[in-house]
Amino acid sequence: MKLRQFIVTGFALFAGMSLSWGQSGNMILVNTDHPVAEVQPTMWGVFFEDINLGADGGIYAEMVKNRSFEFYKPMMGWKVLGKPLTEGDFLVLNRQQTNTANPRFLHITLHNNKKGTIGLNNEGFRGMGIKNNLGYDFSVMYRQSSPGVKMYIELVNEKGENVGSTSIATTGTGDEWKKISASFTSSATVPKASMNIWFEGDGTLDIDMVSLFPQDTWKKRPGGMRADMIQMLADMKPGFIRFPGGCIVEGYDLSQRYQWKKTIGPVEERQLIVNRWNFEFAHRPTPDYFQTFGLGFFEYFQLAEDIGAEPLPILNAGMACQFNSAELVPLNQLDPYIQDALDLIEFANGDPASRWGKVRTDMGHPAPFNLKMMGVGNENWGPQYLERLKIFTKAIKEKYPNIKLINSSGTDPNGERFDYLNGELRKMHADIIDEHYYRRPEWFLQNASRYDNYDRNGSKVFAGEYAAQSDKTVSIDNKNNWQTAIAEAAFMTGMERNADVVCMASYAPLFANVDGWQWTPDMIWVDNLRVYGTPNYYVQKLFSLNKGTNVVPLLENNKPLEGQDSLYASATIDKNSNELIVKLVNVSGKVQTKDIQVAGVKKLSEEAKLIVLKADQLDDVNSFSQPGKVMPNEQVLKLKGKKISLALTPYSFTIIRVKMS
Repeated sequence: MKLRQFIVTGFALFAGMSLSWGQSGNMILVNTDHPVAEVQPTMWGVFFEDINLGADGGIYAEMVKNRSFEFYKPMMGWKVLGKPLTEGDFLVLNRQQTNTANPRFLHITLHNNKKGTIGLNNEGFRGMGIKNNLGYDFSVMYRQSSPGVKMYIELVNEKGENVGSTSIATTGTGDEWKKISASFTSSATVPKASMNIWFEGDGTLDIDMVSLFPQDTWKKRPGGMRADMIQMLADMKPGFIRFPGGCIVEGYDLSQRYQWKKTIGPVEERQLIVNRWNFEFAHRPTPDYFQTFGLGFFEYFQLAEDIGAEPLPILNAGMACQFNSAELVPLNQLDPYIQDALDLIEFANGDPASRWGKVRTDMGHPAPFNLKMMGVGNENWGPQYLERLKIFTKAIKEKYPNIKLINSSGTDPNGERFDYLNGELRKMHADIIDEHYYRRPEWFLQNASRYDNYDRNGSKVFAGEYAAQSDKTVSIDNKNNWQTAIAEAAFMTGMERNADVVCMASYAPLFANVDGWQWTPDMIWVDNLRVYGTPNYYVQKLFSLNKGTNVVPLLENNKPLEGQDSLYASATIDKNSNELIVKLVNVSGKVQTKDIQVAGVKKLSEEAKLIVLKADQLDDVNSFSQPGKVMPNEQVLKLKGKKISLALTPYSFTIIRVKMS
């Protein structure tokens, strides 16, 4: 039975009793004792991809760029301070034959140098954001020919003035690499500092993995994540976190694909690769964009656990990006890719005695991560994807039948490519189909009823990537303005209303560095010291924090509100808190007065929580100077009986939460 038919049929008695209301132009009817669909705990989540400096230079708090000299230009981010005495005093050496994961290091020759005569400067990721009176942890791996070399580490502002420093002395000689660390406290706040290392002593010194972390990382973990960015996610209480992308899963070609096994274990053994967003857009070149994998699959799983979200890893299906090289693994060589998927499940869920469960345990997490789902392929399409997907599905389901698999429906929400994939995946009884839509705001308004007539008993839908585009897709002029956010809110009421079809949804992309973005719009913007949520962020957050447990009918004139008179709406109940939650979106420029009549309850509380997200103009945006220009306002709404009377302000998203009895 279609949802529209189901709601109207189940609501017929109530609507018949209240026919005069149903015919009124300003009366909305909600029936709380007739739930029509469960809202999954995973309904509203977040999608993370390492784009826009999302990982290195983003949530991964490492402040040293190119810390192991592995960029295509080995000294990118570094410059020599002072004048070397002889040519070759600073040499990048390559030990590819003995260390494929981290082959390069810097070989320094000192000639009885004094402090301040020779050194290195690292510029950081668009500078280093330094906070006053905060502790910083410096470390470096080294080996030396003679003992007693001293390193002076200092943070300097844009004028070269010292804002924090320490020193360390090396010990021992020989071929064995050692790690030395030191901590110090800064003396000023600087948005774009850099780090100097001055060398004192004589002889040769090899250095690698030069690192600087702030001590205020998320949960104070050494070498961890940037706390203010993660807090923005934790505040949303997302149902899931999808990682690591996105197009970086595929890579420009298969040599650049994401390989999870190379992102775990000691950080110095994780093999850096170029980020495909390094060179993707000629209009936004980012030649210093690489993936060091200090943020790897273990850290992603740990993050999901930290914020109470289900982990959703996406794995390569043996296909590189079809927009780029379209490189494929022959079917008879697909086994290693499938084994990666099977091993990942064991890494996440396996007993500590299992091979990959032991790896997780050795990294400090003996308890399983309780992985329940994974994606096979990112945004792949065509028969070549389906034939590989079938092989993956058979192998995974035979060994792990309870793991739900997310499958790609391609790049667009309609058209020949989508129709083919959607049809074939449903014939395969796919668990969950991943739909993507980057479209103008008008598309989101026009498609709020998209899922009304989907099969309720077939494959479920993951709205895996969506964002309204104020200009056009891949335009540098796209803005996170209120027009895009309110259009998304309207569309999301349609997804919520059809929660028995749509089981998960996530906006994309998630983060963007104001000094290093490749794609816009994005949900959360950062610089070296600050972070702010866009209007789109607050829409996502409000849906996530107010999702409820069960969808209930909300009708006007016996029809769901999906654009009539520029209004969109959905309603849920929360069985845990015994509350009714109504969401209403007014995309018109006029005040709309509505009465909501609630059936199926003895009474409503005399007070309801009213949350309103609105803006004065559709092109309003948040910014570092005005981070709260568009953000929710909460107030108390007085009620009488079972009727809720509202004046919906122009261009507004309104939520009502009220206790039922």
